[in-house]
Amino acid sequence: MVNKFKQHLTSSFPFLEGKKILIAISGGVDSVVLTHLLYKLNYNITLAHCNFQLRENESDLDEQFIIKLGDKFNIDTFTIKFSTREYQNKNKLSTQLAARELRYNWFFKLLEEQKIDYVATAHHSNDNLETFLINLTRGTGLEGLTGIPPINGKIIRPLLKFSREEILNYATLKNIEWREDISNTETKYIRNKIRHNVIPVLKEINPNLINSFNNTSTFLQEGQQIIDDTIKQKSLEIISYDGEIIKFNIKKIKEFTNPKAYLYHLFKKYGFTEWNDVFNLIYTQTGKVLTTKSHTLLKDRDFLLLLPSDKFINTENQLVRINSNDSKVSYPINLLFKNVQKTTSLDKNTIYVDKNSLNYPLTLRKWNDGDFFYPKGMLGKKKVSKYFKDEKLSLIEKQNIWILCSGKNEIIWILGKRQDRRFLPSDKTINMLQISIYKPL
Repeated sequence: MVNKFKQHLTSSFPFLEGKKILIAISGGVDSVVLTHLLYKLNYNITLAHCNFQLRENESDLDEQFIIKLGDKFNIDTFTIKFSTREYQNKNKLSTQLAARELRYNWFFKLLEEQKIDYVATAHHSNDNLETFLINLTRGTGLEGLTGIPPINGKIIRPLLKFSREEILNYATLKNIEWREDISNTETKYIRNKIRHNVIPVLKEINPNLINSFNNTSTFLQEGQQIIDDTIKQKSLEIISYDGEIIKFNIKKIKEFTNPKAYLYHLFKKYGFTEWNDVFNLIYTQTGKVLTTKSHTLLKDRDFLLLLPSDKFINTENQLVRINSNDSKVSYPINLLFKNVQKTTSLDKNTIYVDKNSLNYPLTLRKWNDGDFFYPKGMLGKKKVSKYFKDEKLSLIEKQNIWILCSGKNEIIWILGKRQDRRFLPSDKTINMLQISIYKPL
């Protein structure tokens, strides 16, 4: 197995040469064999063991076993104890998800602190098959059937092409000691049910099941790569950017052979799962919104607009008061107030007003239905909503606009857009005020 493993590393993980590797070691046969193999091949390895304190004395014995193994090989070994139950209850997670979050957060912390390049886990072909079957029973897209990736950023899985049987045979042949986790024999977990009840039946049907699955997994991964390349190419045709807003051209999406399938691949990474709702969004009225924990997607005329949800917050009732002696506002937008003798700047982020025409305190707020102003350079008054419509502003753009008002709630300036002419300085102006949007250093 050593030569086969060495060839596998050379062909699939050539970048590991000369790198520092953190082995996530539980004490079970898989991670212990991975440690033996990498040690035998002279890789620069460090051990990291998590004691989740879920199996009373057995958990402590696992930890002691790992410490002795590290001493035997004279390699650095890190261990940590987690209050897993407490973390699980606090974050309302399953035991497995809680343990996963705890261990990977710690692994990545170790990578940074110890200047280590990669985390190596001991997942193998049987784990991969179990994950495939779990995803299949729950329902998934193609990416859920491609299995566990051998490389995922800083996480590597060098044993993924090897079966549990190969690993166990090697450990037995070399008289390698390991720790058995009795919980692996219990069938209360889905993975264990599949491991002990389903896979043995499949092996009766096909004794060469693992090899067949490895071939199928390779084909599925290659198919997924074709899809990813296609989505990347199509994205260039339909996506444009406006700051943090990603704009998707609806007309071009409708021209795709299967728009719903494309929408799935375009938006799955943003947490959207109700694909009928996403598909129907391209046919609904402007202003319709869908949200996930991380992102907001809305229909705006000919586009779907996507942005982080924390940038799409209803601040309609937020109000900031500005007194006559204030020279600066730092929240929610940066404004400078400066007494000047003449106008010097003509850009859209600066206005000049007759200070004597203002009623303090000024207010900075979002726009409301019914707002109107007297636009500079125009006759008469105009509703702010009509002005936004004429400017073809999207719902997101309208939401992000701030309005500066005089004490009588009269609009002075739609920031960055248009000034109200009622407050313009004239030949008779004695006190002129410059108001500017600025970027902090």
